[in-house]
Amino acid sequence: MSETKADSRALETALAYFDAWSRKDIDRMMSHVADDIVCDAPSGRIEGAAAFREFWAGFMKMLNGARLIAAFGDETTALIMYDTETFPVKSAPAAEHLTMKSGKITACRIIFDRGAFMEARQQAAQA
Repeated sequence: MSETKADSRALETALAYFDAWSRKDIDRMMSHVADDIVCDAPSGRIEGAAAFREFWAGFMKMLNGARLIAAFGDETTALIMYDTETFPVKSAPAAEHLTMKSGKITACRIIFDRGAFMEARQQAAQA
C-alpha cells in the first residue's frame, strides 16, 4: 500500500531506497543518502554515511528478502513499513521514518523488535 500525492518526492526517494537495499544493492541505496545522515536505530545512533553504510552492509549479509507493507510520504518525509526475512529470523517487521533534503535522506529512525534476533542468537549459541 502506498499513498500518492501531487508532491511526494520523499516517498519516491524512500521507495527507491527500499528497493535498493532489499535487493542488496548498497551502492544504489547509498545514492539516496546524504553524507551527514543521522540514523536512530534500536542499537543506537549512527552518524554519517560511512557508518550508515556499515550498518546496512552488516544487515544485508543476513538478509534473504524484504516485502513492503506500506509507504506514505510527502515532499520532505516518508514512512515505510516492511517485513524482512533473514537467516536467523523468518519474519522481522520494521518501519523507517525518513526525512529528506535536496532529494537525499538526511535522517532515519528505524523501529524493529530486536528480541527475535536476540532469541535466535541465544538458540544458535546453545546448539
